[in-house]
Parts: sequence; C-alpha cells; structure tokens
Amino acid sequence: MNKYKATILVIEDEENICNFISTTLSAQNYRVVKAYTGVEGLSIITSHCPDMVLLDLGLPDMDGLEIIRQVRTWSPMPILVISARTQETEKVEALDLGADDYITKPFGTSELLARIRTAERHTNRLSSGVHSVYHAKDLVIDFTKHLIQVRGQETHLTQVEFKIVSLLAKNSGKVMTYDSIISSIWGPYADNNNRILRVNMANIRRKLEVNPAEPEYIMTEIGIGYRMIEDEG
Repeated sequence: MNKYKATILVIEDEENICNFISTTLSAQNYRVVKAYTGVEGLSIITSHCPDMVLLDLGLPDMDGLEIIRQVRTWSPMPILVISARTQETEKVEALDLGADDYITKPFGTSELLARIRTAERHTNRLSSGVHSVYHAKDLVIDFTKHLIQVRGQETHLTQVEFKIVSLLAKNSGKVMTYDSIISSIWGPYADNNNRILRVNMANIRRKLEVNPAEPEYIMTEIGIGYRMIEDEG
C-alpha cells in the first residue's frame, strides 16, 4: 500500500504551473490536491486539513494574503508563498502575516523541494518540542545552557545577541523579517528602525563568521530580513 509523505494543497490559478508543481511533488511521493481559486483553496483547507499549502498570491478571486490571514487565525500549517511578485514589501507582508517562506517565480524543482523539506523539518521540530541544541557546520548553540561554540571554541555573545541568534536558529531555514525579529527581541512597541538590529548583527557576524562580509551562517535577505542556515541535527 502506497503511503504518502504528506498532503500538499497547491493554490495556483495558472494551470501549467499548477501541473508542473503537482507532477514534481507526485514524483516525490507527496499527495497533491489542486485549487485554482482562493475560495476553492480555503474550502479544501478546512475540509481536508492538508499538511502544507503552496500558495500563489495573485489569484483571480482574492488576494493570497487574505488566505494567509484567515488560516493563521486557527492553524499553524506551513504556508509557502509562490508568486511572481518581486516587491520586497509584499514578501515582508506575506511573511509577517505568517507565511513560512517565499519562493519567487520562476523557480527550479530542486529549490521548491528544498524549501518544502525545510518547512517540514521546522514543523516537526516544533511539534516534537525537542529543540535544545542547534548544530550547523562548525556552529553549535545550546539553548538550555546558553552556550555557543564556533569551530570548537566557546564564543561569548551579549544577552541581546544571544536572543537574536537563538531566534534565528530556532527558525533555521526560514526567513525572519526585520520587524518580526525586532518585535520578538525588543517587544511589540519597539521602534521598527532596523539600525539597532543591524548593529547587533554586525557584532554577531564578527564573532561567528570567518569572513563577516561573506557570512556562512546568517544570510541577509535584502530588504526583508535574515535567514539562518538550516539545523543539521
């Protein structure tokens, strides 16, 4: 009996793109459900409760952002936005509303599958509740002991720097917007000026990276935020 990895709902009004995604995912043993409108997509989400949603923002009957907004009132299911929109403000809005990631058209098969695997692993880590240590390349973070080791050496971060790194590490593989980081670290009423975050990030990179100008652990998503490389653990 064929056992699917997961059920993925694709909400995409362009039939050729929808079929491309469906064929790609089916070949990887995912069960795929397709919807061509926002209303149809929302109906399937509530009736089928898929494991993940791949969502186009430019739907014929409603803005995909509204789907994210509605689903996030009751479900943490992974939502990956797939869109031709390239404006940074729309990417930021989708992520701040609760999208797990953002893939810009055109995209390749390998990129799509990698982002899906990242979202799956992040969801599994959250559901298991076991996430006391982050490990990627030569970086190890023990959240419980508040210890960071880089290339075998213990590294001291300030309290704020450790909070920033921990937040990014616990969401490794995902883009965290500037505003979401600032709100998590300094509170919801903090000034959303990015300067204090950039200063802290410069200090963090100086302590963690071999070459801060070419980071290997924390990547900048220009105009959007930061993405920490995925936990290998």
